[in-house]
Amino acid sequence: MKSTKGTLLVFVWSAVFLSINAVAAYNSHLLEPVESPGQPNILWIYIEDTNAWMSCYGDTVIQTPNIDQLAGEGIRFNRAYMTSGVCSPTRSAIITGMYQTSIGAHEHYSSFSMFRGNKMEVWDPNHLGVKTLPEIFRAAGYYTFNEGKFHYNFVFDPDTLYHRHAEKMGFKGAENGTEWTGRKPGQPFFGQIQLIGGKFKNPEPVVKPEDVQVHPYYPDHPIIREVTANHYNTILELDKELETIVAALKRDGLYENTVIFFFSDHGCNLPRHKQFLYDESIRVPFILAGPKVPAGKVRDDLVSSLDISATSLELANIPVPDNMHGMDMLADGFHRDYVIAARDRCDFTIDRIRAVTSKRYKYIRNFMTDRPYLQPNYRSDWPEMQILEELYQQGELNEIQAHFAGPERPAEEFYDLQEDPHETINLVHSVKREHAVALAEHRDILNRWILETDDKGRFPESENALRAVIDRWGDKAVNPEYDEVRN
Repeated sequence: MKSTKGTLLVFVWSAVFLSINAVAAYNSHLLEPVESPGQPNILWIYIEDTNAWMSCYGDTVIQTPNIDQLAGEGIRFNRAYMTSGVCSPTRSAIITGMYQTSIGAHEHYSSFSMFRGNKMEVWDPNHLGVKTLPEIFRAAGYYTFNEGKFHYNFVFDPDTLYHRHAEKMGFKGAENGTEWTGRKPGQPFFGQIQLIGGKFKNPEPVVKPEDVQVHPYYPDHPIIREVTANHYNTILELDKELETIVAALKRDGLYENTVIFFFSDHGCNLPRHKQFLYDESIRVPFILAGPKVPAGKVRDDLVSSLDISATSLELANIPVPDNMHGMDMLADGFHRDYVIAARDRCDFTIDRIRAVTSKRYKYIRNFMTDRPYLQPNYRSDWPEMQILEELYQQGELNEIQAHFAGPERPAEEFYDLQEDPHETINLVHSVKREHAVALAEHRDILNRWILETDDKGRFPESENALRAVIDRWGDKAVNPEYDEVRN
């Protein structure tokens, strides 16, 4: 239970928000900053599309000395899960500390009035009724910055969230007002450095296709091997980038007072590694290091990406608002019986999937069984996607590989992660009592979570939201939901 003092602070902040909202047409939530000298800096090193194929996580294909060093100085989390397998819902959840499904930010690339230079004729703005993390930090006297993408599925003013923000991805060297160099002397910072990670173009080809192993749910094909090897090579580039960031923090005398959160938004671009809710999509590398963080620890308990938000505030001695779903992962009583993840529309592909991951099991509920896993999507013409379809049509996939590439999918999937870490043996119809009892428990968890957190994915998108998708993607938007609004 939270303290009376913490509740009072939340009440005061809510009152301030209401008074501001009465005179503002957007989600500003401006508060009067307070001085916070001596507080720790909070830095999120936020990586795109990256799996934990690193030597500190036991991978033997490559060595990642700088990532390993950071892990040795803090905590390596082995079971950290994102709330989605695609960027904008994940980023919307973490920056608010709330499930994207609770704040209407669950549909990928929603609430965008502009998309890649194209201004929407109509769109459906999502105005939040809660403060984002940078707003809270800013009100506490912190300097806030974001180097790289936002991708928040709600209306926001970047100048309200951040003192410094830049669209270009990557570390700028903390020079000439970039990163933390624009703050006042002694002012603590809350910052995000967005690294392209798995999207790194043309990394040095250190790892060759013949050096890697292929996951059992993919065919052992040269294209799959090439994509897998390329991902290892992007991680080698990531390791170098981390070294540069740490060196800059030390150069500026900030390293000892900076808490670093090092994590990925979801898995790599392999077919089942992104957008879906299997472990290789939502289970991510996560390292936490800095003051008040014990060194050389490894944790195997369940952690949600929402806990990154709450823990960041707690480390800065800022009360966690009651609306947040995240918890302080460093608290003595921290424990999660399960974590939840959700997939909804991704780009133009309409879908709805929910997943419950517990210590032993993964339960997946597919709400749209009329659509195959690989229904038309923005990656449909990628070689790794096309080879799956081609080999399936030729009958050259085994039963496990054909399941994901085929035209049907079950309403429910249930996996024993201890015995089946690759999630290939569906236990929904298992005759073992322990599995049947666990399945019923996971069904109940999901049903209760949907109601208790007000999962807005159970409602269809508005007509204006669907029209905006058509405006962005044109004839690629082929799901039947678009037919009623297409002109």
